[in-house]
Amino acid sequence: MTRDALRAERCRSAAAHFRPRHGGLAFLLAAILMLGAATAAQGAFTLSDERKLGKEFYDNLEKHQAILHDQRAAAYLSAVGNMVLANSEKLPYDYRFSIIKSSAVNAFATPGGYVYVNRGLLTLVESESELASVLAHEIAHINARHIADSIEKSKKLNIAALAGILAGAFLGVGSDLGAAAVTFPMAAMQAMNLKYSREHEEEADRLGLGYLVSAGYDGKSALDFLKILRRYEFYSNSIPSYFLTHPGTEDRIRYLDAMLQTVYTRRGKEAIVGNLKRIQTLLILQDKDYQKNLKHFQDNLRKNPRDADDLFGLAVTQERLGQTADSIRAFHEAHSLAPSDPDILREMGGAYLKAGKSKEAVPYLQEAVRGDPENVTTLLYLAQAYEAQGRKAEAIAIFKEIERKTVDDEDVFYAMATIYGQNNRLYESHYYFGRYFKKRNRRESALHHFQAALKHAPADGSELYDIQKEIMDLKSPDGKKKEKPTTRSY
Repeated sequence: MTRDALRAERCRSAAAHFRPRHGGLAFLLAAILMLGAATAAQGAFTLSDERKLGKEFYDNLEKHQAILHDQRAAAYLSAVGNMVLANSEKLPYDYRFSIIKSSAVNAFATPGGYVYVNRGLLTLVESESELASVLAHEIAHINARHIADSIEKSKKLNIAALAGILAGAFLGVGSDLGAAAVTFPMAAMQAMNLKYSREHEEEADRLGLGYLVSAGYDGKSALDFLKILRRYEFYSNSIPSYFLTHPGTEDRIRYLDAMLQTVYTRRGKEAIVGNLKRIQTLLILQDKDYQKNLKHFQDNLRKNPRDADDLFGLAVTQERLGQTADSIRAFHEAHSLAPSDPDILREMGGAYLKAGKSKEAVPYLQEAVRGDPENVTTLLYLAQAYEAQGRKAEAIAIFKEIERKTVDDEDVFYAMATIYGQNNRLYESHYYFGRYFKKRNRRESALHHFQAALKHAPADGSELYDIQKEIMDLKSPDGKKKEKPTTRSY
């Protein structure tokens, strides 16, 4: 048997042991590392190799919708990450910070400047500086090229076998993307020398702590976070994924403690960007387990009854559970603590609107628009409230404002289509029903509405171009247009 054939057989044998379980991102990382080992040929694993490998990993996560594209949460994570990054000796990469749709408590970095934080970890940290400590540690792994070092030391593997391993990993991604992926056996990872070594961890802690403190954050937060993970493990009877991907926790705690006692004795800030609690609340509200969310906010409020974020989360959850009266009371209590908060104003107005009280909703929604004029959901609620009061012209004017923004939300499309239809605006109604059904992957329904919209579109406007493009996209089997639409009229 040839050397390549022997390697391929070993890979197939290892692949036979894959089983779905939580913490699967550790395996995905291992698999992509093996791919890097195979593609690095016989020379050193270069910065260019790292960029390609990191992008391939990111693109696969995108393909399987494992990355959470929440604009506010992503912007917050990037702001904290870039604060730390600016105080590091970064490599010439375009660093990217992303949130993984997983409740597992984990964070990791891949070659090329890609840092990933699971939603579960983001909602577990107790301060911004703790989150910054995690990002600093991961940035340090990238800057020190620890993954590249592991790849260079590992045996080169057959690319065909690795492709099969990756297919098993990515096609095995489940509903809790990332957490329910495919796990690579830890023994095999150790055999291939792809785990971080104790020296890697120590260097990442040392460099990361320096980045953290230089950015102005409290260095003690790095130690606090590891202790939170230990407490989490004790109470949940499960090992946080972050412990598995970053071994040697007890040694790390002692090492960090020694550094804080001797080198980084000056305390820094717990928050620089700010508003972590609101980001965490919004992420928790994305969970469809409303009873679990209700218990979370109620438990928090027993400890601190005047926390506006927890009152806001409680009110939204109660509204979703149909507890309208309780929801309105909680909203008013939150509003009394934060009277100019656009999130509270928007969702309180929305609660009144859904309860059929459009008159009460309008003042809160108008105030929310003044506080955050770019929020499409607020504009949509206000337009619906106006429509409910018969203020049709004002509702249409708001829709025209929404149309000038980049919107890709099926609920917005449906609401606009409905109200345009009620106002006999047939082109707009069919067009937005088309976009709604396209977003819902109902191809035939979308095509029907776009074709109907074409009949009502202005003959000399840019609308013709937009609809023709949508129709050709839907008729093309691969989703790509086969011919150019009519020249746009400006």
